Amino acid sequence: MAHILIVGGAGFIGSNASRYFLDKGHDVTVVDTLELGAKENLDSRTHFLECADRDMVSRSDIGTPDYIIHLAGSSSSPMFKEDLKGSYANNILGHASVLEFAHKVGVKKVLFASSSSIYGNIGGALHEDMHVTPPNHYSVTKFTQEGLSRVFSFETGLPIVGFRFMSVYGPQEEHKGKFANLISQFVWGMQAGKSPVIYGDGSQTRDFTYVDDIVSAFEKAIQSEKAGFEIYNVGTSESYAVKDVIALINEALGTSIAPTFVPNPIGGNYILSQQSSLEKVAHELGYRPTVALRDGIARLIEIRKKTMRPYRDLSY
Repeated sequence: MAHILIVGGAGFIGSNASRYFLDKGHDVTVVDTLELGAKENLDSRTHFLECADRDMVSRSDIGTPDYIIHLAGSSSSPMFKEDLKGSYANNILGHASVLEFAHKVGVKKVLFASSSSIYGNIGGALHEDMHVTPPNHYSVTKFTQEGLSRVFSFETGLPIVGFRFMSVYGPQEEHKGKFANLISQFVWGMQAGKSPVIYGDGSQTRDFTYVDDIVSAFEKAIQSEKAGFEIYNVGTSESYAVKDVIALINEALGTSIAPTFVPNPIGGNYILSQQSSLEKVAHELGYRPTVALRDGIARLIEIRKKTMRPYRDLSY
């Protein structure tokens, strides 16, 4: 069994990954500032350390993990509007700190979260080898993390894998509030009888990916013997209009709540379509998505019915 360090592991994706690897018998250490995470997300079996990722190089109590999954940082474009300099520092300096720590202690492989937002509005099936122009500050930092990782891996020999997540949803996002995925926010609001707010006419599409599929990609990357630096899309390769998601949530809840359509306040940088090509990750890692959107929404709602954890706020 391996020792896995999850940086930002008290957050949404990190806490789901932590529980999965614990159930598989691995030792899991979580490092988190708790600024964007929540301790209640963590399983009691988790070894938890509260610290900033930029302080990791000087820490002596983390031990020597076999693998690092780096998920910490400012995780959405709106966060940059609230704290531009801090968000750049979180994502770029924080990432450099994790890589330095990994090299210092002899980690076997580092996995990290990039983002499909790097693609902007290219359209069509998104391939990792496309020329991209990141459309916002968030995607600029993620593209920079990729470049930093490519050079770091070349110079040190450390295997590094970046994942361009599509639109990830699932349980344990309540602490993110207005920064959570649209599906999560729509479910929370509609469970309370609130009309979900949709920008424009709702025809914009997303490749909605249940968090369990993201975690399965982590496991396959850890098991892979590929070395060097690699970037992979992780999604479902299926695209759904936002307005159609409301129908699926109503179906699962047994409700008939109509959405409220408002003019899009974001403007030209708003992503109109998103659909991943999974050719590379399927061929090289054997990744296949397993959770269909209808099933993922039903699963999330069943979990919510059992827990009804309070959410921080909504973006609408």
